[in-house]
Amino acid sequence: MSDAANDYEAVFQALPGMVALLTPDLVYADVNAEFLQMSGRRREEVVGRYLFDVFPDNPNDPAATGMRNLEASLQRVLASGERDAMALQRYDVQSLERPEHWEERYWSPVNAPVLDAAGKVVLLVHRVEDVTELIRARGGPSGGRARRLEAELYTRARELQELNDRLRQAHAREREVALALQEAMLPACRQVGHRQVAVRYRPALGALNVCGDWYDMVDLVGGRRIGVSVGDVVGHGLKAAGVMGQLRSALSAASRVAAGPAEALDVLGRYAHVVDGAESATAVTTFIDLDHHVITYSSAGHPPPVLVDADGRVEFLDRATDPPLDARPDPKRRPQARSPFTPGATLVLYTDGLIERRHEDIDTGLNRLAESLARHRNAAPEDLADAVLLELLPPGGATDDTALIVVRL
Repeated sequence: MSDAANDYEAVFQALPGMVALLTPDLVYADVNAEFLQMSGRRREEVVGRYLFDVFPDNPNDPAATGMRNLEASLQRVLASGERDAMALQRYDVQSLERPEHWEERYWSPVNAPVLDAAGKVVLLVHRVEDVTELIRARGGPSGGRARRLEAELYTRARELQELNDRLRQAHAREREVALALQEAMLPACRQVGHRQVAVRYRPALGALNVCGDWYDMVDLVGGRRIGVSVGDVVGHGLKAAGVMGQLRSALSAASRVAAGPAEALDVLGRYAHVVDGAESATAVTTFIDLDHHVITYSSAGHPPPVLVDADGRVEFLDRATDPPLDARPDPKRRPQARSPFTPGATLVLYTDGLIERRHEDIDTGLNRLAESLARHRNAAPEDLADAVLLELLPPGGATDDTALIVVRL
């Protein structure tokens, strides 16, 4: 056995309290000695087995909720990648010597994720304290008080858990409404200017993470000049979705009368100053001249579009980047730049959820995107969009919204 394995085993066994490692399928991968001692189980009766086969709910208690509450907590950790501390739980344990007998037990659990380099949850740390003796203390002149304290603590813990459940349900309903609003406001067309276009929108992982990412495509001059834009509103929920709709509509209207993308963003920036919730919003817009094979673009604090030639050359359109929409009290004319393209090239616009990862430099994400686009450059836009999302988004879902547009020029 290696030194690393020895170190792991020594540290794991020395952890205070009952500690178990679970796979994402909720199968025990490892447990420490105190876990076995306090649960009254042998290692072979736990490791390799499904959590709730080892510790089911007490069938004699129709009000038992320990198993359901624990599973909900673990699923939250899997979905969010964040630690979840549970309220005090009553979770009875079956006696191995007398299978018909269930011991009344009280626990204080905490569940935490173990993430891989890509941010995917690969293991769950399940740490639990047995507080049965504290809650069930009896005897002596304080016995009656201890029983009242037990009842009060347990009742308050149940009330807290029920309140948390109601809050999560309310947040889930808000997310559904926001997503419906978002989908209603985002265009669903797959062709503009007689060009093949693929659009994708992936909401953020988690009940509260509906954000304000948006995209737009407009015919500017009879299909021979088209505008393609993406943007990002800071914030979550219905408010962000509403602000997103206002900014998208404003830029769509401005693009139809502006001389170029910089002027369109100038107008949008002035509008953003009077829209509550548009603080630090970003956007990038491109005007594509299909007759002269030129893309004119301007960015307000947004990640750069990518132009991929049929031969695999990748260019980030980053020569006209300015601060976010409302960054200046007195807006100045924004820069714009031009880049030629050859027929058959591909233009890709996206939001930061596609490239940004916690604890990772943004250049790493940009390089990953460039490599993926070059690798799949000959695929049809729909297939290319799917391939990019598959390769760049974490398997369990991203923690930020992602919008993606792929245009075959």
